[in-house]
Amino acid sequence: MFANLIFDWSGTLVDDLGPVLEATNAVLGRYGLAALDREGFRRRFRLPYHEFYTEMLPAVPLAELEGHFRRAFAASISPVTVLPHAREKLEWCSQHGLRTFVLTSMDAQAFELQLDAFGWRQYFEATYAGVLDKRQVIHRILATHQLAPEATAFIGDMTHDVETARHGGMTSIAVLTGYNHPEVLAAARPDLTVAHLGALRELLDKRRAAVPIFNPSDLPV
Repeated sequence: MFANLIFDWSGTLVDDLGPVLEATNAVLGRYGLAALDREGFRRRFRLPYHEFYTEMLPAVPLAELEGHFRRAFAASISPVTVLPHAREKLEWCSQHGLRTFVLTSMDAQAFELQLDAFGWRQYFEATYAGVLDKRQVIHRILATHQLAPEATAFIGDMTHDVETARHGGMTSIAVLTGYNHPEVLAAARPDLTVAHLGALRELLDKRRAAVPIFNPSDLPV
């Protein structure tokens, strides 16, 4: 059983694919590129996101693209919503004493606004946002919070999350609610794949029920 869960944010706990797709297409359109539809985006987009933009717009500095993206994201009309089962999963973690964290590439300022808007700050021991390459910080997170990799899982919706978990020596759990198309995500070979966080909660409940509970009275005298 896991004692610690590290969550990705976008596509794992919240659905912000709509505004991200709007903002991405606004950036692409600014430089004369055709817009991506939802499925095309899910097959092509990847983290670290500078790799995606290097492929799409190799001649444009990343800082320039980030500025255009942030403004377009703030002006988007698509809402950011809580994914089904996300709040229940966080409450489940709190009830069962799991230590929980967030590691996300999302812009740190936008993340903080969403964290407070959804009233979720109390669920997390620590959060790490605006991380371009999650693999570069995962070992520091484990060391800072004294998390045993074998007792820790990283839950995310993208191949980069699977790669980050593998880099940190922990279990990778993929959810199919976010940015990567299921076929793309499957190619990364996560340790476990679930349709959504509700399915993960049910699976972990079954595992908890199967683990014998130690009772000192059972010891021989």
